[in-house]
Amino acid sequence: MQTVKNFSDAELITAIKTGTNIDNAVGFIYRSYYRMLENFVLTNSGNEMDAEDIIQEVLVVFIDIVQTQRYRNEASVRSFLYTLTRNLWISELRKRNSDSKRNGFFEASREKEEEDVSDFLIYKEAQVLIVELFERMGEKCKQILTLFYYENLSMKEILKQTSYENEQVLRNRKYKCLKELTDIIQQSPTIINNVKSALQRSK
Repeated sequence: MQTVKNFSDAELITAIKTGTNIDNAVGFIYRSYYRMLENFVLTNSGNEMDAEDIIQEVLVVFIDIVQTQRYRNEASVRSFLYTLTRNLWISELRKRNSDSKRNGFFEASREKEEEDVSDFLIYKEAQVLIVELFERMGEKCKQILTLFYYENLSMKEILKQTSYENEQVLRNRKYKCLKELTDIIQQSPTIINNVKSALQRSK
């Protein structure tokens, strides 16, 4: 019987940063934190499908942050993932034009690390550099990510502009596109250096 490995925060970050044992590290994150993150979405106007989509995106963004040296160890992995989930869900509610559901979120007190994460997400979506990365992807991924991140369309709105059979298929495709984007970044040292330089200038 295979032994399930537990990870400390330091071991998780090392595994993700180096790519060594990363599958087990991601599996540990799912086992340890999925229910907590899902519960946040479920108790704030979301459903199980919303939670699954957001958590998939959280994992991709978290891996990207760690591998581009943006994780500063100022917060635990648990707190960092919670904050990512919170910010991405607020962003999704914005796209659904649900002011009444999100006003309370904005007024809630924030932990210090949230400011770093929020700034990074806003910057990540705003910079021309990311558009250049989209150009390296297939037309379908480029279309989905552009509509979602730059035109701020909801998944239902994107579905109307694409040929996917239903919203779940579209969500799965978006997740694969995000993973492809992360792979492109990791395979090109030049891109990584450009991202790091741009991030330094944004501080």
